[in-house]
Amino acid sequence: MKAFISAVIAAIILAIAGSFALAAVQEPAYKAFATSGARVGDPGHNLVGNW
Repeated sequence: MKAFISAVIAAIILAIAGSFALAAVQEPAYKAFATSGARVGDPGHNLVGNW
């Protein structure tokens, strides 16, 4: 029983540490995909069905 409780506690600690690590690495989509070459207002001529 002690081994099971130790494993559960270790899994919880690893999950919390992993969530903090991922939160530190991730960035919002508006920052990650912000480029000067993105043309949101002009879709272009190569869209399917746009003849």
